[in-house]
Amino acid sequence: MELECNIDARGKAVRLLGGFVSLMGGLGLAIVAYTGLVEGSYLWYGSAAMLAGGALGIFEGRSGWCVARAMGIWTPI
Repeated sequence: MELECNIDARGKAVRLLGGFVSLMGGLGLAIVAYTGLVEGSYLWYGSAAMLAGGALGIFEGRSGWCVARAMGIWTPI
């Protein structure tokens, strides 16, 4: 199955940038959780969510395919 491009160049750029920022934030949060600077196992869940979301954003930006648009949800960018 091939993914059909459903976002333009501006949407790709926004998703790539957002994905990168989310990956860096997730990595930072994982470092905080690993070093024990802040106590709480919930930090690992937040880190995993940010890393997964960032990976999805980068995938969408690189492929030009948006999950929300594929489900019929209108996105402004």
